[in-house]
Amino acid sequence: MHSILRINVEDLLHLRGVESARVEFKESWNDGPVASAVLRTVCAFANDWQNLNGGYLVLGVGAQDGKAELPPQGLSPERLEEIQKKIRGRCNTLDPPYQPVLSPETVQGRHLLVIWAPASEVRPHQAPESAEKGSPRKFFVRIGAETVEAKGETLTQLMQLTARVPFDDRRATDVLLERLREPEVREYLTDIRSNLQEEPDARVIYRNMFISSRVNGHEVPRNVGLLFFSEDPGEWFRGARVEVVQFADDASGNVMEERIFRGPLHRQIRSCLSYLRSFSVQHLEKLQDQPEVKGWVSYPLPAMEESLVNALYHRSYEPADPEPTKVYLYPDRMEVISYPGPVPGLELEHFRPGSKIPPHPARNRRIGELLKELGLAEGRGTGVPKVYREMARNGSPEPRFDFDTARSYFRVTLPAHPEYVAISALRDAAHLRAIGDLAGARGRLRAALQEQPASTVIATALIEDFSRGGDLSAAREVFLAFPAESSGFPGVVLSMAGAYLNEGLVQEAKSLLDRLPSLLAPQESFSAAILERRAGRHDRAHRYFERAGEAVLRDVRALHEFAQAKVRLAQEIPRFPQSRYNRDARTRLLREARDLLKRVLQMDAPPTRHAWAWFDLGRVLRWLKAPSSEVKAAFENALRLAPDEERFRRELEKT
Repeated sequence: MHSILRINVEDLLHLRGVESARVEFKESWNDGPVASAVLRTVCAFANDWQNLNGGYLVLGVGAQDGKAELPPQGLSPERLEEIQKKIRGRCNTLDPPYQPVLSPETVQGRHLLVIWAPASEVRPHQAPESAEKGSPRKFFVRIGAETVEAKGETLTQLMQLTARVPFDDRRATDVLLERLREPEVREYLTDIRSNLQEEPDARVIYRNMFISSRVNGHEVPRNVGLLFFSEDPGEWFRGARVEVVQFADDASGNVMEERIFRGPLHRQIRSCLSYLRSFSVQHLEKLQDQPEVKGWVSYPLPAMEESLVNALYHRSYEPADPEPTKVYLYPDRMEVISYPGPVPGLELEHFRPGSKIPPHPARNRRIGELLKELGLAEGRGTGVPKVYREMARNGSPEPRFDFDTARSYFRVTLPAHPEYVAISALRDAAHLRAIGDLAGARGRLRAALQEQPASTVIATALIEDFSRGGDLSAAREVFLAFPAESSGFPGVVLSMAGAYLNEGLVQEAKSLLDRLPSLLAPQESFSAAILERRAGRHDRAHRYFERAGEAVLRDVRALHEFAQAKVRLAQEIPRFPQSRYNRDARTRLLREARDLLKRVLQMDAPPTRHAWAWFDLGRVLRWLKAPSSEVKAAFENALRLAPDEERFRRELEKT
């Protein structure tokens, strides 16, 4: 016998694809308290106060802290038929009567009974308060994971739901059942590992999935069936598509690219996310002497996915809301917009950091259910905190949630990672510079720095741009405006010091370099060392190279400069009067320089770099009194790589 459950029973027991609040476990069955509790919970699920499409009761499984205790206790197989008859009899006492779906299942050799109580189309229902004869009937609802009596505002809201079926669960009476695509349905059941896929009759599958309904002697699809399992839901629901628009910048509003995603909702989500992933630049950086790799992406995928899924889940597909879901890509942010705004009961403060989404009826009970079973949607109330969490984990600014007073739209804004904004600005500036618009390139960088005043990348690019143009005062203005407490301040110091050295202002450069902290990142240490060499302070350059540690050995330029610093320090050691200690220090520095230069020659590098490394090695070998054949070979190699360099030729002639 085929299972009639849409969900895989193992997933149900492990709360995969279904929220814990929609599942209740009962270790055993009796005709007293357990039977009454089951009836009240069936009533609550049928009333579906929060529009989650009811829920499941699993008999034969105990629970601890809301989680199933496995292996299950199980029910006596001889009593299964009897228990089902008693449940059906009890459900006939509901007002109005209501019958859930009963599905015997076997798990780990134990017999269970799953009671699936989907939302009722004739809600609200009342159930007897207890098993006692004449017990008063009351309305019950689910709040969180508990079945409680509906009172006050909750009861008022429940009454307002009477005879009102959510749009996604309504019957499409003017559409033929054949518009549902059986292959799409079976693929969905395969994805969620449902045994219902083994049923050969497609119409039986549709009925058991509640994606079709019987009307006047024939069957028609429900709206949710068309949204997920038709070729193009947009044929009936004009808003059932996603438009992605990429803008060049905010000022011009020029559109660079547009894409439209159609088809079943879950395919729209997957295709759109795959497309958006191409816009999310990833940056990784290996931490020195640590196995970890730190990095960032322009937009964290979990935040993008949550924003897009929620937009398609919580929007309206009724004719009054024909606007598609929209994703706008700007250089500094991504906006996901759905229509209309949130349902009444949700306010802007509920979307702020640390706030909780209060219980409220959902707009689409069936869309959310299917998305959760596919693993595309989270549990209720978890999406907003997840977006905040993933953005913070990535080092991105906080997301923003907003809607207008008329609740005509809902917008999620994901700011791009600050470094990505900087990269975009540099890319745009390079393009403008390439086409001859130098003023536009500089203006793009200025505008980006106003938006990201602590961006080292943009500030250094501006300083270097002004320095190349000979406008040192403008470069100094950028430097002075940069926040000194920022972690990127050393990079700006290095850039400004380089600008001073380019103009021959050595003392000003030294004053800036003196402001550097003792600990720098490897790349900053390299840059500081090179600038210190240009400023004539080779001892300080040597210290910066040493602080960079093993990272120097992986950078061919840094390695070469380190060797040259050692050579210069060796030359500065006094030769007279003769001192054994001075001689030993000089020899040690030259030997270390020799070893570094040999390592440079083993690394990939441009021919010019190797030519100068051979030249420096020849000089070091001469000072170390190496065999003349080794010295000569070094200068010959240098001249071979750079035959027009006269200094190489002169040194070779001296050999």
